[in-house]
Amino acid sequence: MRNRLLHALSWAGFGVLATLVGVAAGHLVAALTEPASSPVLAVGSQVIDLTPTPLKEWAIQQFGTHDKTILVGSVLLGVLVLAAVAGLLARRRFRYGAALLVVLVAIPAGAALHRPGSSVTDLLPSLVAGVVGVAALWWLCRAAQPHGARETPATGTGPSRRGVLVATGTLAVAGAVMGGAGRWITSYRTRVTQIALPDPSDPAPAFPTGLDRRVPGITDFRTPLDDFYRVDTRLTLPIVDADGWTLTIDGDVDQEVTFTLDDLLAMDLIERDITLTCVSNEVGGRYVGGARWLGVPLTALLAQAGIDGTRADQILSTDVDGMTISTPLDIATDGRDAMIAVGMNGESLRIEHGFPARMVVPGLYGFVSACKWITRMTLTTYADQEAYWTKRDWATDAPIKISSRVDTPKPLATIDPGRTVIGGIAWAQHQGGIDKVEVRVDDGEWQEARLGKSAGNDYWRQWYLPWTAESGQHTLSSRAVSGDGDPQVAERATPFPDGSSGIQEVVVIVS
Repeated sequence: MRNRLLHALSWAGFGVLATLVGVAAGHLVAALTEPASSPVLAVGSQVIDLTPTPLKEWAIQQFGTHDKTILVGSVLLGVLVLAAVAGLLARRRFRYGAALLVVLVAIPAGAALHRPGSSVTDLLPSLVAGVVGVAALWWLCRAAQPHGARETPATGTGPSRRGVLVATGTLAVAGAVMGGAGRWITSYRTRVTQIALPDPSDPAPAFPTGLDRRVPGITDFRTPLDDFYRVDTRLTLPIVDADGWTLTIDGDVDQEVTFTLDDLLAMDLIERDITLTCVSNEVGGRYVGGARWLGVPLTALLAQAGIDGTRADQILSTDVDGMTISTPLDIATDGRDAMIAVGMNGESLRIEHGFPARMVVPGLYGFVSACKWITRMTLTTYADQEAYWTKRDWATDAPIKISSRVDTPKPLATIDPGRTVIGGIAWAQHQGGIDKVEVRVDDGEWQEARLGKSAGNDYWRQWYLPWTAESGQHTLSSRAVSGDGDPQVAERATPFPDGSSGIQEVVVIVS
């Protein structure tokens, strides 16, 4: 019985190994052509598109920035389970196992073709994965078959253990080499070289000193690039050639215009301190960041296309891979510092943040304002065209809600009794900034916190409140009031469809 089980596990392992080698080969081919067409990534992207919004939001909240890693791992795990079944089928008849591998290949092939802007060449990684996977399974099956199987049992010999070891060892090494090479090539092709940025024609004021210099645990006043949040639907970064990149404005305009990156860099650039917020940010969440942006005013680009007589009510932005985002035209052109950004914190954009150019519109959540890797802006109407998120019933107008966050003490932290500090950040982009933050300990009175310096109405504000902590468990809460006099909404709301709201409560232990 034990030997039979081990034998079955060996054949299941053959299916898994053959599939892994095929996937590695497909990943290598994708790295050389289009990384997003890699079999596992193509299926993962399709899963993202088909996942219901509540489940998608749950995954973001539960797993944070690791949600994509978990998704890819889950897809791969499902594939390997079926691969094990293919190995067991091949034990009976090779063609049965091979047929299941072919079916597994058909799924990513279809997913790759379903990608926006896909082409027939996107099938190549899946086809290679299928051919290599079936060939690997054939080799393993042949090595495991008894020699002289067509002879009588008296003259036949058992399978060569050495042959099986050679086959599995060779395939394992080949798979590891191809997978590693694919990862390295993709990383190499998606890297970007820093571009020399010109000085802005309209620079931002000197950046004030933040409270993070003297209040331990409070969020940095300016978010380091390595720490700036990233939320998008991509499982792999795009490959963008800065020399060949262009931005086209078309649709309901007087004339279609196209700009190169050099064209943008030669224009009058503005520099602004702006805080971005993701609509998936829960109350007290981390999907918010402040940076100094450099770019061309959006209105200056639209003026060259001519939009005075347009009937359009949205800008439909498209990225290099066909992802679309809708931005209300009236908000984008109402005088706020909306821009096509080319720089961030004194550097050209990093690839994960939209290199070579992205849209930034202060006061709107990113899903309607912050198209990364932008390559086209089409002036149209919501009735005529729907963007990715609009099709999924997210809001079309999504102003960022006034919010505050407690950074220190951390939730469930244990601190010493005595003098300490409660501190955090608050934001009310394009609503007059933050005028006041209040803090409450347990069920006590609201106390006005001390504010850090302001970096403008589109930027967050740091705050702190000295506190004499007494032994026991305590609940800390904060709320903000904008410069326009509007208070933070206390009613609890989830991110879907237009952003979360509510008062954060942090429980700490003083002992």
